[in-house]
Amino acid sequence: MSEGGGGAPQFWRAPALRALLHQGLALSPAFCILVVLQAWGMPAPHPLVAALLQGGIAASLSAWRRLAIWWLPIQLLFPSALVVALDLRLPPSLFLGLFLFFLLLYWSSFRTQVPYYPSTRPVWRAVVGLLPARPLRCIDIGSGFGGLVLELAALRPDSRVEGIELAPLPWLASSVRARCTRSRARFRRGDYLDLDFAGYDVVFAYLSPAAMPVLWEKAHSEMRPGALLLSYEFLMSGRAPDIALQPRHGGAVLYGWRM
Repeated sequence: MSEGGGGAPQFWRAPALRALLHQGLALSPAFCILVVLQAWGMPAPHPLVAALLQGGIAASLSAWRRLAIWWLPIQLLFPSALVVALDLRLPPSLFLGLFLFFLLLYWSSFRTQVPYYPSTRPVWRAVVGLLPARPLRCIDIGSGFGGLVLELAALRPDSRVEGIELAPLPWLASSVRARCTRSRARFRRGDYLDLDFAGYDVVFAYLSPAAMPVLWEKAHSEMRPGALLLSYEFLMSGRAPDIALQPRHGGAVLYGWRM
């Protein structure tokens, strides 16, 4: 996604770098605690215990600095995962392969704070039910592997349905799916912040709380009167939705705002 002005400072505020910094800062207090415990006569702890101690301190730092809640279990378990991996003597090529896979899957999630959130068929059908009967131009921003876009294109052949995705692997997979099924859906790789929302009647988003303020400002300034902005699960802070429904009983809410 676009970084805009002040790219370098924004880069250093990236959650992944902050999480890594918290792990580094956790090393010293974890080491001191272990040294003190051994000075009091306790035996040297198992490496997994030491790793969990460091992970716990890192997770506490991340909670204090208000990283997204899903970072906390990552911070807690990351050192232990390293210890287990070293103990199993896994080949370096495995880690390289996993790194490349997740890089292609999540791409700039470390900066955008928008991890991969797949929506489900009940959500797709709920979106279809909210669309006006006239021909429309719709887009899913952050379209992932293309499920919603392909569903809409199949159920609304009168409309132009598009998806935009920044991560290479989901974009490629969705494009291949569209070609193989001869779908009218269209996918592009890029940043939705570079789009002009004025050309769309419906914009659907399943992003993250961190992305909502910028999304609202963009939608409010660019979308035409009568256009519909949909967000699954995440609300716009301080903006009461015009639509709120649960695609699945007890599940997350699909919100909508009419411009």
